[in-house]
Amino acid sequence: MSTVTLIGKPGCHLCDIARDVIVRVCAETGAAWEEKSINEDQELYRKYWEQIPVVLVDGAQHDFWRVDPDRLRKALKS
Repeated sequence: MSTVTLIGKPGCHLCDIARDVIVRVCAETGAAWEEKSINEDQELYRKYWEQIPVVLVDGAQHDFWRVDPDRLRKALKS
């Protein structure tokens, strides 16, 4: 089973939209998901602060800024 990671921060409206897409797609596919904040991890902040929200699938960067639900579904079914 795959794991989707949403990297964002509180108060980010794009992160809220990405979370909604991730929750819906993970519910459909049975994938697990987690969320991490760049405010709580300096390494994540350094690496991703200009790209949030960032979506990882099994630890590999999949998307940033906007999450395409069809593209995410395909990645989770591969």
